[in-house]
Amino acid sequence: DLYRMAKEPHEGRPRLLHISNFREVKRVTDCVQILQRVRKHVDCELWMAGDGPDQSAAERLAFELGVHDHVKFLGKQNHVEKLIPQADVLLLPSRMESFGLAALEAMACGVIPVATRVGGVPELITHGQDGYLEEVGDVASQAKRVLEILTDGALRNRLRWAARETAETRFWWITRTITEGSTMTTMF
Repeated sequence: DLYRMAKEPHEGRPRLLHISNFREVKRVTDCVQILQRVRKHVDCELWMAGDGPDQSAAERLAFELGVHDHVKFLGKQNHVEKLIPQADVLLLPSRMESFGLAALEAMACGVIPVATRVGGVPELITHGQDGYLEEVGDVASQAKRVLEILTDGALRNRLRWAARETAETRFWWITRTITEGSTMTTMF
């Protein structure tokens, strides 16, 4: 119940979102490269929630690629359940993820994940059905998937509803545990 789809589409240009601790394993600079590629075709922006040691590298790359005016570094967020529904696509380009909780939270909000095929993420996202999975470091393929989502309204609508359905039907027990304030370890 805490992670819900937005009642109304957000205003303004399409929005990409990344949420992490900005460590090397999260590949935050890939998000900036994806934005730069997508912006060649679609006027969009990137919100980066969180902070950590690789934030300065992402900020520097945004300037180098000329997209700094289209990236917002939001810092740590205490209520991502309010932030996520304001996005269209969640970027999860990690080199390693045990599960991909940010992707599940996004899916529950009807935000489509474009993620890497690592760890437990392929068990969460069904490629082409409720999100997309690409190889680590394949920024071109990840950007292509984002472009498909942003330029094809029917596809975007189908994926966002499928993402929500996956969260509700396959992973309801995890989202319930999170919203009730328990830790996931109590479920296992």
